Amino acid sequence: MLLKSLSTRFYTFLGACLLGLSLGSAAQADDMRSEAVFVQDLDSASVLYDKNSEEVRPIASITKLMTALVVAESGLPLQQMLLVSEADIDRLRNSRSRLSVGTRLSRADMLHLALMSSENRAAHALGRHYPGGLQAFVRAMNDKARALGMRHSRFVDPTGLSADNVSTPRDLVKLLRAVNRHPVIKRYTVSTDYNVKMKNGRQLVYHNTNRLVKSNDWDINISKTGFINEAGLCLVMVTRIDNREVAMVFLNSQGRYSRIGDAVRVRNYVEKHINLAMLK
Repeated sequence: MLLKSLSTRFYTFLGACLLGLSLGSAAQADDMRSEAVFVQDLDSASVLYDKNSEEVRPIASITKLMTALVVAESGLPLQQMLLVSEADIDRLRNSRSRLSVGTRLSRADMLHLALMSSENRAAHALGRHYPGGLQAFVRAMNDKARALGMRHSRFVDPTGLSADNVSTPRDLVKLLRAVNRHPVIKRYTVSTDYNVKMKNGRQLVYHNTNRLVKSNDWDINISKTGFINEAGLCLVMVTRIDNREVAMVFLNSQGRYSRIGDAVRVRNYVEKHINLAMLK
């Protein structure tokens, strides 16, 4: 009888704990400013946080990670000089660029600017200078997505300016895993600033679009931001938290600093619940 009583108390206590953890997760989700959030431990594959992770959404310049992956795996020489042409001008959204038509930069410089500063003409030029041209490059992007198991992703351009570049947070973690294996992509995405020398001798200084890469409080391996109206503010990262490599995805965040705030909130959450996978 005593054993039965103790057993009943134990399971009552366990149920209360699980309920409390579940409510804690829900409350944490309510605090997020991003409509879709997915956080995963890359070593164990444990899901640490999940909010609308299977919804297909526009991903804006997060697209450039796939652009970089195709370029990095193409074997094309990084020191080859590429020309910015009229074809690289954004006619869809009329976004600005500091790379004037006629600018010549190495493929490495174009890749650096596309990843660090989300330079659209640089990304477009990378795709246009691919063997077979832009159409072949976009086909290679989608082929790579399928190879990675990104079943809910589609790419139509190398910049992310089109809202038809779509994915899910879960698919994007697969992309983060892939780019995390390429040292050049890792280096360029977390570079804080970069100087480009133009043909007239003028220096252009570019800065990283994610201010967290400059913080000593963060150990970031991969970083990419994105924004178009349809996608909202987006951020993906691979960072180390308590010696664990963690992938973070934030899509459609509202407010200028909201995606950064969500990243901080998630890190605090993971640090507090370091041994807990998300309860489903």
